[in-house]
Amino acid sequence: MDHQGLIWALALAFLVVGLSVAAQRLALASPILLLVAGAVLAFVPVLPPLEVDPEFVLLTLLPPLLYSSGVNMSWRGFRSYLRPILLLAIGCVLFTAAAVAVVAHYILGLSWPVGFVLGAIVSPPDAVAPMAMMRRMRLPRRLITVLEGESLVNDATALVALSFALGAEATGTFSPAAAATKFACVIAGEIAFGMLAGWAALWLRHLANDPRAELLLSLTTPFVAFWPPHALGGSGVVACVAAGLWVSWNGRQLIRPATRLQGYFFWDLVTWAVEALVFLLTGLQARAVAESLFSDGWTRALAAGALVSVTVILVRFAWVFPATYLPRTIPAVRWADSFPNWRMPFLVSFAGLRGVVSLAAALSIPLTIDGRPFPDRDLVLFTTFCVIAVTLVGLGTTLPRMVRALGLPRAGADEAAGHKRDERAVRLDGIDAVLAAIDEVAANGASPTAVNALRRRHADRRRHLATTADERTPEDPVADESALQLRLVDVERAAITRAYDENRLTDEARRRIEREFDLEEARVRYAGASAGANGGDLAE
Repeated sequence: MDHQGLIWALALAFLVVGLSVAAQRLALASPILLLVAGAVLAFVPVLPPLEVDPEFVLLTLLPPLLYSSGVNMSWRGFRSYLRPILLLAIGCVLFTAAAVAVVAHYILGLSWPVGFVLGAIVSPPDAVAPMAMMRRMRLPRRLITVLEGESLVNDATALVALSFALGAEATGTFSPAAAATKFACVIAGEIAFGMLAGWAALWLRHLANDPRAELLLSLTTPFVAFWPPHALGGSGVVACVAAGLWVSWNGRQLIRPATRLQGYFFWDLVTWAVEALVFLLTGLQARAVAESLFSDGWTRALAAGALVSVTVILVRFAWVFPATYLPRTIPAVRWADSFPNWRMPFLVSFAGLRGVVSLAAALSIPLTIDGRPFPDRDLVLFTTFCVIAVTLVGLGTTLPRMVRALGLPRAGADEAAGHKRDERAVRLDGIDAVLAAIDEVAANGASPTAVNALRRRHADRRRHLATTADERTPEDPVADESALQLRLVDVERAAITRAYDENRLTDEARRRIEREFDLEEARVRYAGASAGANGGDLAE
């Protein structure tokens, strides 16, 4: 990497930090602020244009985000809602691509292959933007699972469809039967390879038995799962997601507690940094996209951007509502899954935000094909950026208000409260099992001092949790105890600091004690947050 590349990397790091902090202080959605700020900075005259290699986005930035989402995804939820997920991730993507192709051909005058290229590029909703915004909202679990499951699979559908459209532009022919066969083979092959990659990664990590080595192996897993299928002509997306789901489901037995604890913080940093960088880089492409158009093409380009943006928004509504209610006219489906309230499919339709995958796909269109310039490449690129800006900024800024207007936070809060009641009941069962085990070891002659201390500790835990679980009392001993414990940790920290300042403690001892304090504070804070209705998603 040359000096200019290093300067750009450092500048991007500072921009990500500054804009992310600003978004938090201003109570704004950070993806939108990063995108808008990047677009504004792109047109600053003194700054050189930054053109991002699409392969860098697809091969470097996308895999860890997909893998992390796969790890955090509930496999049971994904399996339970497989029908709506596939109807969106495959059916809606292909329907949108076809609708955009029709509009592009009959209204914008593009050829059928180029129209399908544009349709495939703008058809998949983003895998990052909606989840980055919805994590802070208390929504029904089914809604989140369906949207997240869709975002993990639809990129594969769109990228494979794009390869078919590019092939049709190059050869002038297209076989639906051959395309369907290849698509099925790609999906099946990537699922198998992703599961194999996840299995191999888990066993290597288990054999390593070193948290640092295991974390490094976990970081390589998404790339090992993504790169080979992508190089062989697939998408790599399904393989990467399959690897994440496999690790999530099987990691409970093979990932050790020390590794899991460090992995929470490690992957939280990775996903936060990559997500922020993705949105910032997307905005910074605005100048390169605008400069690709000639001055006499602006009228057509703006019309294309507006028309295709409206099309992808309306077509999603036109697909989601029939796909939600028509299958339930079948008695067997209706018996297993009753008719949902209209608010759920409405928000699923509204949350079709486009993002970096569409931009990377547009940038990857070759300059020439079959020895001639690719037709309307600049128009396709500009239209794609318009769709991203309209959906991410237009729909994204109104998404929280739409969620509140539909009353979904109330339904999500009720659902979360029910899940929390179930969680507390299971926790009580676990403590009861511990108390029974203590009685058993006491009967077998264990140390009375140790037994009595452990019995008091776990009996206190049970009493506090039982009080919290009783909704008839306003007391919340877990939260109160957490707040008090944090104050006491600060008091003990101050005492240790005074001892160190008085030269009564070595640096090595101070670091060991600080690590204990840090772990205790993290435990207390997480316990306090866990006592609420929401839980965080953590990658492994």
